[in-house]
Amino acid sequence: MAGNIFGNVFRITTFGESHGKAVGVTIDGCPSGVVIDEGFINEELAKRRPGQSAIVTQRKEADKAEILSGVFEGKSTGTPIMLVIFNQDARSKDYSHIAEKFRPSHADMTYHYKYGNRDYRGGGRSSARETAARVAAGAVAKLVLRHFNVDITAYVSQTGHIKSEKPYQDLNFDNIESTPVRCPDLDKAEEMIQLIKTIKKQGDTIGGVVSAVVKGCPVGLGEPAFDKLHADLGKAMLSINAAKGFEYGSGFDGVTMKGSEHNDLFDQDGDRTITKTNYSGGIQGGISNGMDIYFRVAFKPVATIIPAQQSVDIHGQPSEVVGKGRHDPCVVPRAVPIVEAMTALVILDALLMNTSTRIDKINI
Repeated sequence: MAGNIFGNVFRITTFGESHGKAVGVTIDGCPSGVVIDEGFINEELAKRRPGQSAIVTQRKEADKAEILSGVFEGKSTGTPIMLVIFNQDARSKDYSHIAEKFRPSHADMTYHYKYGNRDYRGGGRSSARETAARVAAGAVAKLVLRHFNVDITAYVSQTGHIKSEKPYQDLNFDNIESTPVRCPDLDKAEEMIQLIKTIKKQGDTIGGVVSAVVKGCPVGLGEPAFDKLHADLGKAMLSINAAKGFEYGSGFDGVTMKGSEHNDLFDQDGDRTITKTNYSGGIQGGISNGMDIYFRVAFKPVATIIPAQQSVDIHGQPSEVVGKGRHDPCVVPRAVPIVEAMTALVILDALLMNTSTRIDKINI
């Protein structure tokens, strides 16, 4: 299976399956001398782990990463860093009923025809369990980005039809972790929680939107023409399980504006060139301009539901699929740290790549 490697200079390879022994990641390209805070890595994993509240899957996983290589006396050595997260609460028997059936809107059918030998236990490699490895790698990327004063924040801005209309500038990000739905608009957060609980009682699921903001991003990140910064962010976000849409800056709403309204006029703030507005979302010509980068990621309803659904089996015969096991009624609260992690991987990789653009940026 190809496609398990992400990044150019700061490059990660994830491995493992939902019901295998472990999931993990190998990080190549991490600069030496970075303090690798194991506690911080596990704090980030705790935001993604299952069983953390009543509105997420009740699978019980500690999700503590073990560092196997690349770190000596608490600092990165410049050699590959390997992190492993052992699975502890897999219940493979919950999936025996779909060993030969295709669950609607899952990867079962496509994996079966592409690979032939499909791990049906929790979806195997196609499970969102794989994203634990991404969060661990993203935590390391965040530790490196601290040296550049880059700050990344994601939060839930919509669940089903319930949407926070407040711009991110008016939100208190300190409120994100104060509610299980991770929405800093606390009035809307309570509505979202009640909606998810109602949907869960029905045996159904609901989708939502995660918004993200990058502050302190330096000017000049991104590689035109095919590796534009927003294109890399888009690929990173759409590689996350259940992601169905990505927009940055003004996004689709920008089509309703005239050019005279949408153009971000330049101004000077001391020795820094800024824009008076930021419909560009901090990226122009595929390159960061130093303003806040902000974007939204849409996630579909989780495909596993309790009510029976009609399908077919691997022999092409009609079959019925009933959802069993432990699943999220809404994925977006646990998607927040995944969005942050993938953002950190993109920004750090672009930053490290940028050292090769000008000879005066190379310090040997």
